[in-house]
Amino acid sequence: MDRLRAEAVRARTEPLLVVDAQTHERAQRVMADPGDLVVTDERLRLVLLAAHPSLAPEAAAALTLRLVLGVSTADLARLFLVSKATMAARLTRARTKLVTAGVAFAVPEGEALAERVEVVATVAYLAFTAGYAPGSGPDVVRVDLAGEAIRLVRVLRTLVPYAVPRAAAADASAGDSPSPTAILDLLLALMLLQHSRRAARTSPDGDLVLLPDQDRSVWHRDEIDEGLSLMSPYRGDLPMQVLGRRARELLLQALIAACHATAPTAADTDWGRIVGLYGELETLTGSPVVRLNRAIAVAQTDGPEAGLALLAGLDEHLLSSHRLPAARAELLARTGRHDEARAAYERAIALCDNEAERTHLQRRLSGLG
Repeated sequence: MDRLRAEAVRARTEPLLVVDAQTHERAQRVMADPGDLVVTDERLRLVLLAAHPSLAPEAAAALTLRLVLGVSTADLARLFLVSKATMAARLTRARTKLVTAGVAFAVPEGEALAERVEVVATVAYLAFTAGYAPGSGPDVVRVDLAGEAIRLVRVLRTLVPYAVPRAAAADASAGDSPSPTAILDLLLALMLLQHSRRAARTSPDGDLVLLPDQDRSVWHRDEIDEGLSLMSPYRGDLPMQVLGRRARELLLQALIAACHATAPTAADTDWGRIVGLYGELETLTGSPVVRLNRAIAVAQTDGPEAGLALLAGLDEHLLSSHRLPAARAELLARTGRHDEARAAYERAIALCDNEAERTHLQRRLSGLG
């Protein structure tokens, strides 16, 4: 039995020793030639390994978030708009596929690394979203998870100049090909613009503070400036063929975040611009979450009834999300339809597992009288 246990331990550790040896060898090469690529960041190495091309991007993202960043299966289900059982089955299939495919435990290099950039960027963005929209627990914001996602993108940006052939990096405009550089620049810009508001998102008592009520003096202006600077090369009238679909999607989201980040007060927010950007983003993605956000923006420009009209038909796509009934309840309350608003708030509370958000919804319900 002792011998069998020792063999089992050796079988588990040998791949790790191989990777460490390979990394050490690459490090020695980099000392001789700085143009050679080396991946030494441990968390990023694991993310790159999980983002294997044998897995669909959604499966790779879910597996990485669960195994590498520790996001719970329930929170993953909310992020991917599926049931917890469906997500658990998806994770099991992804693990099994990696094992049966005999995937080598090795860090990709060169063009192989470049091919995984978009998947890793998706993983980082989903991790950031999980940090700012925790599906469960007491936190309004999980700053550590969001900060880790930003760090991963920063590290990955330093690798791209070596991973992507220079000609491809300079011009990724063939067809709808993604530009790894643009994807990472715009993703980091979006994250920084959102992350800059973290200190204002909660009250001293830990309660949720919505954007219109936030103290803008505590926003991190240095991060806003960095985000705007990262966006600047892409803010012209570049066609989507130049950026690629994924980068165009990130640019639209970053532009929306910039509208909020640069408004001196809530009253100065350019809601007309935001409505237009959400319209472009919905056309590009067809996402029900984007439709929900566009409805909220339209309510600011054209009134709550117009916003409610856009929410129609979303229930079948966002069955497990508390944000749809919460948004509907808020708009119904503005129209004076308090009985319908009360029912919508009660449904939102029943679906919400985040303690801070549930407390906020209960207060809004009590405020109806």
